[in-house]
Amino acid sequence: MLKFGPIKRKDLIRYLRQLGFIGPYSGGKHQFMVKEKLKVCIPNPLVFR
Repeated sequence: MLKFGPIKRKDLIRYLRQLGFIGPYSGGKHQFMVKEKLKVCIPNPLVFR
């Protein structure tokens, strides 16, 4: 089984676009991307102050 680890938000969006997703769109507390009827929430970037 593949092991998944941390991934940068920017890379996640790029990989989802390569798979045919469009977006990200604003909505509620998180942005999301869409492919046909599938909707995937994108986590918010961490902001350190």
